Amino acid sequence: MSWAVRTEVVQGGGVTEETLSLRPPANRVSRRAIGYWTVWAAVGWVIFVAAQAVFVFTSDDPPTWLTVTLTISCVLAPLHLLVMPQWRYRIHRWEVTGEAVYTQEGWLKQDWRIAPISRIQTVDIERDPVEQLFRLAKITVTTASAAGPVKISGLDHAQALALVAELTRTTQATPGDAT
Repeated sequence: MSWAVRTEVVQGGGVTEETLSLRPPANRVSRRAIGYWTVWAAVGWVIFVAAQAVFVFTSDDPPTWLTVTLTISCVLAPLHLLVMPQWRYRIHRWEVTGEAVYTQEGWLKQDWRIAPISRIQTVDIERDPVEQLFRLAKITVTTASAAGPVKISGLDHAQALALVAELTRTTQATPGDAT
């Protein structure tokens, strides 16, 4: 599956048009992202199930529906923790070329994005404490787009640093004002 995206590039006073194809990016994120996504999902499930359990087990007469939702949660949580991280790993991809940054992410709702290099305004790297434990990082590429920034999460930290340096060099060498 591919779509064409046309962009106008201002070069030396003239406007040229380039076509970028929306296609699956070539690179996968780090395999350690599977563990990272599992940990974050587990934290959410523990809080959710614990809140239900506290109410069910401390109430004299808990509503039947709450007992049913607690049971369903106890079945869905392990399934979600087994399926979601693997599925996300298969979907999450990225690629940087001399013309654009390509991303594909999501697991239920999937997003494909192209950010032409000439439209990049800033490139940021961030790491939350859990990402630091897994030696991962997230890159945010801010563009002159109403759709918002392009994010690449789940990258190996060293690879993310190299990618930020590469994007910085490439965008500085690309003519235009990124608007």
